Amino acid sequence: MEIMNECRLCPRDCKVNRVNSRGICQVSDKLKIARIALHYWEEPCISGESGSGAVFFSGCNLHCVFCQNEEISHGKVGKEISVEELARQFVKLQKQGANNINLVTGTHYIPQIVQAVKLAKAGLEDGSRLEIPVIYNTSGYEKVESLKLLEGIVDVYLPDFKYMDEALAGKYSHASDYPEVVKAAIDEMVRQCPTVEFDEQGFVKSGVIVRQLLLPGHVKDGKAIIKYLYDKYQDSIFISMMSQYTPMPHIASKYPELNRRVTKREYDSLINYALDLGIENAFIQDRKVAKESFIPEFSNEWD
Repeated sequence: MEIMNECRLCPRDCKVNRVNSRGICQVSDKLKIARIALHYWEEPCISGESGSGAVFFSGCNLHCVFCQNEEISHGKVGKEISVEELARQFVKLQKQGANNINLVTGTHYIPQIVQAVKLAKAGLEDGSRLEIPVIYNTSGYEKVESLKLLEGIVDVYLPDFKYMDEALAGKYSHASDYPEVVKAAIDEMVRQCPTVEFDEQGFVKSGVIVRQLLLPGHVKDGKAIIKYLYDKYQDSIFISMMSQYTPMPHIASKYPELNRRVTKREYDSLINYALDLGIENAFIQDRKVAKESFIPEFSNEWD
């Protein structure tokens, strides 16, 4: 864990000693988990009816202004556990019927994730071992060098592609280099997992699924992302076009242009554009989902 003494795991390159301080991610070198539970709100090939074994890591390196999980992205909620306990939790989720292990925002804990997955796959004290796919669920703001540490550990990459426009990335995520960074990151993910494959039940077992969360008023940027992905990767990846954006209470005063849901016209425009391009490997959402809560309860008291 020497990397934590001068942390450069993410594109922020804080170089902070996380043993006794905090960087952009707002967490120390100790594993801090906000929630471990079956999760039912992912794409059908991930959640199904049994659920995805979601592990929500505390902290985040991006801090989007519209974040729905702000209480954990700032490291305020969660409890510290050991790598060994994390490995046991992976296997426990598997025993509960999880289709996969879903690592949500784990960028700043990549070394510990690698250790925990290796331990779980090697087998625990009772002889049980991790056998279901491991999904890396990320904002897309990743360093290629750090992603290389996950080769052979992660089966499925589930990155966001939030912005093509540098100005939007700077305004809403304080990261004007996001477009450049996410392109390189997805390239590395596809290199590691070049083909999307599903098992007999239709659950994803390998490959890359890129998510594009459409923001209100920014259809043009969403289309630019879709076009880039299809031009670059054709049918070797799946694209998940998401309409679930829901404005949080603080948005109204600070970013009034984001203080509404995406309209049907906006979302239909994005879908029709994708169809016109010839995209077939895609997921779309019912707009009604934005009325539901996609925000799990986070607590320091999960088992």
